[in-house]
Amino acid sequence: MKQVRLFFLPLLGLLLLASCGNKQMSPGQMQAKLDSIARLETIEQLEMQGIHIGKDISPIQLFFDSLSIQPLPVRYSDDYVKYLPNYTSVPYELVKFMNFEGRTDPKAIALPESAGARLIILAADEGDGLYSLWLYSLDDDYMPVDKLCLYATSKEEQKENEMADPEDKLIQDFTITSDYEIRLTDYSGKFEAEVQRVYHVDMSRKFSEDAEIDYEQNGSNETFE
Repeated sequence: MKQVRLFFLPLLGLLLLASCGNKQMSPGQMQAKLDSIARLETIEQLEMQGIHIGKDISPIQLFFDSLSIQPLPVRYSDDYVKYLPNYTSVPYELVKFMNFEGRTDPKAIALPESAGARLIILAADEGDGLYSLWLYSLDDDYMPVDKLCLYATSKEEQKENEMADPEDKLIQDFTITSDYEIRLTDYSGKFEAEVQRVYHVDMSRKFSEDAEIDYEQNGSNETFE
């Protein structure tokens, strides 16, 4: 019966679209209907595996609650982005349902909650054992509100960086302080800062960029684990 229902959903979508025969749909409306159909298909697939969206205890909440907590402050290090200590693999169905980044095996860790904000760091699988790191904010239903790239990499970029002259090498650095200030810095050459950006989570749980900062003048005395 469930297979019949899965087959029926795309057919239902086509009928819905066809039923608008005399009413011109905008591209945005068309995409919204298609997205809704895709969401229903994913919900069906989750239910086939015993994951029921919209019940009293969401499987997304259960997964979030099962994650290890990343102590703050946390800062980039080669070992951190390579070994991803205490990260948990995210089930494929949840990756698809929540529109998470990553190809085959994304991993996640939660940050301590602050003022109702739920945050996770998602290690997005880029293939060949490489991971980019994204910071996600979640709403009260544990669905993504916003995301911010902390560290981006790929096999091609890594190879280019290894072959580059010392003055052309790019080094990315991120810090999340115990005050939930998110600092992103790109270095090159002789480790002189080229780009510095700082973000915070606003009341709508979106990442808002502040003015540029000077780490030498505004350095933190926090101890990193």
